[in-house]
Amino acid sequence: MPSPPSEPIALIDLARRGGRLDRDIATAAGALRFADFSKATCLAGAREKLAGRSVLLFGGDQLTIAAALLELDGVARRLVLCPPDLNPKHLGEIVATAEADAIVHGGEAPPPDLDVALAAPCRPPLRPADLAALPRLPTEWILLTSGTTGVPKLVAHDLATLTGAFAGAPANGVQNWATFYDIRRYGGLQIFLRAVAGAGSLTLTDPGETLDDFIERVIARGVTHISGTPSHWRRVLMSRVVARFKPAYVRLSGEIADAAILGALKELFPSARVAHAYASTEAGLGFEVNDGEAGFPAAYLGERDDGFAMKIEDGSLRIRSPRAARRYLGGNAPTLRDADGFIDTGDMIERRGERCIFAGRRGGVINVGGAKVHPEEIEAVINRQAGVRASLVKARKSPIAGAVVVADVVLESVAPQEEIVRDAIIAACRAELAPYKTPAIIRFVPKLDMNTAGKLARDG
Repeated sequence: MPSPPSEPIALIDLARRGGRLDRDIATAAGALRFADFSKATCLAGAREKLAGRSVLLFGGDQLTIAAALLELDGVARRLVLCPPDLNPKHLGEIVATAEADAIVHGGEAPPPDLDVALAAPCRPPLRPADLAALPRLPTEWILLTSGTTGVPKLVAHDLATLTGAFAGAPANGVQNWATFYDIRRYGGLQIFLRAVAGAGSLTLTDPGETLDDFIERVIARGVTHISGTPSHWRRVLMSRVVARFKPAYVRLSGEIADAAILGALKELFPSARVAHAYASTEAGLGFEVNDGEAGFPAAYLGERDDGFAMKIEDGSLRIRSPRAARRYLGGNAPTLRDADGFIDTGDMIERRGERCIFAGRRGGVINVGGAKVHPEEIEAVINRQAGVRASLVKARKSPIAGAVVVADVVLESVAPQEEIVRDAIIAACRAELAPYKTPAIIRFVPKLDMNTAGKLARDG
């Protein structure tokens, strides 16, 4: 058995192991080459001052954050990734919980009331510098939970948990990645780390860039592997230019991947492998489904030789994994694992024979006339109907029933008349669902709102 390394492995080490130091990370605004990080910096002389500190990464675009991560992993003791939609009023509490004593920002002035000892800008492109060798530290990576209006929980990972699914695996050819996610969220960070540890490059979105412009860049850069939420992919299906895109691998994660979106992507990309993956900020990367079907085989449940285990308890998916987060940060933080080491994901599962189907989030249940309903179950039926591109189901108060189901529906560019689609939706829901789950109101809308994590905006 090989002896452990004398010092922790850092992100830049993974980049050097990838085999092609001319790899890069690119947005519409510019690019960074991995090879340049051995002799250049974007931290304007602050790298040594940041050594050993708990550093908050705040503001800036994805290129800025990528540069800061490559420079500071193994140098800082803790890195706190603040997503772009973070409510500024929560920053003070996040600083206190993370014991942050430094902030690296994207060039704009950080909030003046933050109680940190050092503020340093990060401004790509890299500038030549004589970089001093610093002692290597085991850096803790802090990700913020999404989907809450309160102060997000701080989830502690390290490079081993974040890269456990792929670091050290043999390279399977050049994988030029792209993602619709922001790398400050778990889904985007996973793709960023895959690109760093692999033998290809990474293409990221830019603020204000249109979907068609991004796809044009993806095509021009020869992207072979690409990931996003089902909501991202439903928008891609309506793109004017996507027909020219020929990826080898298409991945969905972050939301339930129903049969309609999986089938539509396989039709659009017949030569690609279309897969959906299960992951969460707390439980880490769980598994991938490659058979083209919604849900996952019941055979995935149980124990594996690598220490990974899954079970369903009280209807919820529970995961025990060496790739899971270490803990929640903070003195009053909740316990992450139960007594047996399992994390309750909050994702509700229905067992149907030898298949496990995602019903929805425990906290996403709507109350319809006293009955609890998972909106995703109704959306899956609606999305299968001819002419439907996407749907969003909510409850609306009713003076008679208490609440009724309302569905907002986006049609494909070429679709049957609205009345035909409406009749088909109602007929399918009546045939497949309980009566109270059939939409009482169906509205046809031009688009559905998404949050910055790329998921359907279900609040409000």
